[in-house]
Amino acid sequence: MTSSARPLLNRRLAEFGTTIFAEMSALAVATGAINLGQGFPDTDGPEELREAAVRALREGRGNQYPPGPGVPELRTAVAEHQLRRYGLSYDPDTEVLVTAGATEAIAAALLALVEPGDEVVALEPYYDSYAACIAMAGGRRVPVTLRPHEGAFRLDLDELRAAVTGRTRLLLVNTPHNPTGTVLTREELTAIAELAVERDLLVVTDEVYEHLVFDDAEHIPLATLPGMRERTVTIGSAGKTFSFTGWKVGWITAAPGLVTAVRSAKQYLTYVASGPFQYAVAEALALPESYFETFRADMRARREVLAAGLGEAGFEVFRPAGTYFITTDIRPLGVTDGFAFCRALPERAGVVAIPNAVFYDHRAEGAPYVRFAFCKQPSLLEEAATRLKTLAG
Repeated sequence: MTSSARPLLNRRLAEFGTTIFAEMSALAVATGAINLGQGFPDTDGPEELREAAVRALREGRGNQYPPGPGVPELRTAVAEHQLRRYGLSYDPDTEVLVTAGATEAIAAALLALVEPGDEVVALEPYYDSYAACIAMAGGRRVPVTLRPHEGAFRLDLDELRAAVTGRTRLLLVNTPHNPTGTVLTREELTAIAELAVERDLLVVTDEVYEHLVFDDAEHIPLATLPGMRERTVTIGSAGKTFSFTGWKVGWITAAPGLVTAVRSAKQYLTYVASGPFQYAVAEALALPESYFETFRADMRARREVLAAGLGEAGFEVFRPAGTYFITTDIRPLGVTDGFAFCRALPERAGVVAIPNAVFYDHRAEGAPYVRFAFCKQPSLLEEAATRLKTLAG
């Protein structure tokens, strides 16, 4: 033990303790509750991809350090995916970088591109690593809050414009959006693009749920809009699309200068990771469109099971246009404190959820909202829905 009075944790990270996910997962184990808190599937993805990873292991591909930028097969597959789906042309050698999941991509991008004192405008509520990574980079986060409007959480474009100052370096955008399930519209994305061009801002856009959009929603990569190809770092990931979250394979696509900058930070984080899995993900990205259509339809059906159960239990339900999370308002149940509600829910109803307030700088703004994950087996979601109905009584 140190005898110094100085805190062991540096001041940039002092506000970040044990994540709520660890707390709620421990509660699930202790109570035997159904865990709809953390966003990972409870079944593996396609068997042919698992076999592709096994084949790579047996053939000795990736068992030693893979190339720093990622194996050529995966970088090529990422570039072909972006071209095939969105018409975005990237050079796999200079404009694609493989990372240890999207979380490392976010960290490396912010550490590389943000100077101490720079402001980073982010859409609130946001994935908790955004705040920590901005802090580690020495930046100052400036939240722009998505608020409920006509059954969904929407971006106030005037508030976004007002948030940008002479100290703003970067916009951090997430669509499809975790935790609200919002998919930004073309109008909203066009306004973001015009603002970035006008104020000469960089943009990091987290698009890991790109293949999980429902109904009439459309995923539009920000880099496809005028003026954005050269100033946007786009983040993608295999975990959410192929249901192998433990493989930790992510990537960025960007102009050469941006990729070089992000790689400069990334090489001192993991250096490299997930060697054999990179080969498997290269095969995954080349799966026929029928896979992605079936995947979306399956998740949409699961969304409906849980959304119906939550509605019958008395929650106000914000049906998501994307991702595999449902945000609810607990006030119709006569309560307002999401933290207290989620901590009591495992004992009360045998289900675990996450209080959305953890995703807000302004905790009071998110206090009445609670997030549930529906990336679970239908039978489990049906059982969770049955348990939650006891709240209505």
